[in-house]
Amino acid sequence: MTIILQNSIPFDPLTPRPLPGIQPTSLDTWLHRDDAFAAQMQHREALLRERRDDVLALDTFAEPAAQEVLDLVLQHAYPGCSDHVVRPDGKEVSVDHKNPMDTLCRLVQEDICILQKHGDEHVLTGAILCFPASWRLSEKFMRPLVDIHVPVASYDENIARRVQRLFDGIQPDRPLWRFNALWYEDAELHQPRSENARRETTTPGDARYLRSERQTLLRLPKTRAVVFSIHTYVLEASSLPKMENPA
Repeated sequence: MTIILQNSIPFDPLTPRPLPGIQPTSLDTWLHRDDAFAAQMQHREALLRERRDDVLALDTFAEPAAQEVLDLVLQHAYPGCSDHVVRPDGKEVSVDHKNPMDTLCRLVQEDICILQKHGDEHVLTGAILCFPASWRLSEKFMRPLVDIHVPVASYDENIARRVQRLFDGIQPDRPLWRFNALWYEDAELHQPRSENARRETTTPGDARYLRSERQTLLRLPKTRAVVFSIHTYVLEASSLPKMENPA
């Protein structure tokens, strides 16, 4: 088990919001860097090297969108860079435009999922997913939103319709974000789990770690794909303020 913890989190993950819990944000705050940057990036590179088929998938149809995401990340996270970048941890990374998802994995802490409209639904057509919270990329790749969220009990038909309308309405340069709060007994960031192997729910008062994902939705202006990015924070539960009504 790899233990990588943040010292703080830039939002309050313990304030519950009804699904889908979406709020507006801006491209200026699309990507985050925190005190776990160096350790998370090392873990991401190791996973890409050792478990590539588990953490990366890209349909041919999604390749232009992946290129567009990479260009956008370079523009916002590494302005002025094109062929190589020097990360904040001092690591030099070559920008491989032929393998955009590999490069994205090495540039930012966020996992990146690409969803494109096929018929009436958005489908997961590409992803670099190093830090899944109890799901497997292989089981969700090329599946629509409603299938991706199986077996989330609260994701019923009503929520599914609302989320699809939300995806249809996302506009370029007007990203949206939400967060969750998940309680785990261990701090490992790479937590793949089959949808047929449900994780035992850990109650807040008993869990050792709080895992919170800052999830952002962004429309790409050229390919019109939706980018779902996930920045994962893990904190020791003992460092959090006491909760009268934990959720």
